[in-house]
Amino acid sequence: MIPLHDDNPTATPPLLTVALIVACVLMFFWQVSLGPQQTRIIYALGVIPAVLFGHLQLPEAIAMVTPPATVFSSMFLHGGWMHLIGNMLYLWIFGNNVEDAMGHVRFIVFYLLCGSAAVLAQALPDPQSQIPMIGASGAISGVLGAYLLLYPHARVLVLIPLGFYVTTVRLKAGWVLGFWFVLQLISSAATVGQQGGVAFGAHIGGFVAGMLLLPLFKRRSVRYFHPGRFGE
Repeated sequence: MIPLHDDNPTATPPLLTVALIVACVLMFFWQVSLGPQQTRIIYALGVIPAVLFGHLQLPEAIAMVTPPATVFSSMFLHGGWMHLIGNMLYLWIFGNNVEDAMGHVRFIVFYLLCGSAAVLAQALPDPQSQIPMIGASGAISGVLGAYLLLYPHARVLVLIPLGFYVTTVRLKAGWVLGFWFVLQLISSAATVGQQGGVAFGAHIGGFVAGMLLLPLFKRRSVRYFHPGRFGE
């Protein structure tokens, strides 16, 4: 299932959601403009668990920021167009409502904390790994976890490919995000011991962090499991 749109209007403009999308897109254009040097940037600004935990040190010619700073810089890098587009689509659909429920300042703090938790969830099981981790998906997973608790009844228009046939259907966000999370669990279990690829552990860690952190960041007036009148 590929989400396309939700029927969940916001009361305030999603300024930081848009700013995050713009920042990621601009960073990706910068990456692409570097050509073969793009690999160096991924190693310099991505999270390398072995470097983060002090087991290795990047050569001075490559290092650009301190290892702890890569936890944040890595959230703005992406490995390709599909990686970028997929992440930004999820952030645009679900981020605006979570930002609306928290306020701008609390939302950006929440987003960065979820991204940090996602990095740790992926890195701690293999702290000796020398594979760089990049992408906003861990932080966005936290947004999805928060959205699930806030607006499970919101209707989401999803694209469903069935072989050569493609259809769209409106489903409750609870079903869409619940299916997404179960898929991450299954994929994580199926790729245990594999090197590289999609960081499913980061997705799971970010999602759980988003659910746990939500009570600290949402406005007091915002209800859990909002019944709403979505899509009516």
